[in-house]
Amino acid sequence: MELQERYPSLGFAWPRPGVLEITFKGERLNAMDPKTHRALSRVWRDLEEVEEARAVLIRGEGGVFSAGGSFALIEEMRASHQALMRVYREARDLVLGPLDFPRPVVAAVEGVAVGAGLALALAADVAVVGKKARLLDGHLRLGVAAGDHAVLLWPLLVGMAKAKYHLFLNEPLSGEEAERLGLVALAVEEGEVYARALEVAERLARGPKEALEHTKRALNHWYRAFLPQFELSLALEFLGFAGEELEEGLKALKEKRPPSFP
Repeated sequence: MELQERYPSLGFAWPRPGVLEITFKGERLNAMDPKTHRALSRVWRDLEEVEEARAVLIRGEGGVFSAGGSFALIEEMRASHQALMRVYREARDLVLGPLDFPRPVVAAVEGVAVGAGLALALAADVAVVGKKARLLDGHLRLGVAAGDHAVLLWPLLVGMAKAKYHLFLNEPLSGEEAERLGLVALAVEEGEVYARALEVAERLARGPKEALEHTKRALNHWYRAFLPQFELSLALEFLGFAGEELEEGLKALKEKRPPSFP
């Protein structure tokens, strides 16, 4: 079965030789609905069989990366324990999929990258962001623990002090500041994000395939060394989806106001 048939919520294209582009779309600001969230967690294993893909470029549709999980995804988890456990596994694979994928992954991050969207962007090997892009973890504002990518990636990328500040306070970062702190690889002018990301992906696609694969695998062992922390944070995050604080966080998001936790 071809990728497009297997993952109808994703778009696939070959903008340059050896570069496979994945485009996803969702609800408002590309918030991931259940189908898109599932697809972005599962596609990486199938991509390993696409030998002609020497590099992968991932982007959101319409000049926006992703505002994270949609309200529909959250409501589905709250209504069904089976759905909660499914999304728990998907959230794990959304982060580990790009990290374990043997070939380089480039993210073109425009507009906003929040929650699961930011997790996907930072799990890429090279994140190219717009200088005015808005990056936000978002978990504590929702009323759940900062899980999935946050505990795994942030302390290694920006240090513990900055990680705690931005995760605890849900302090957003511009793309320009994210580059300065080392959270992302490159910050460029807004209209140049896709072109620069494609340029990077094309250069990687022309590189030595085996040497790149081995270098990526070795470097990502820095992350694998902290998988116990990742697994714990993910479990604690999903424990919060059954908590009372989520009720206020979700209500505040829908009403577009700051939450007022009891």
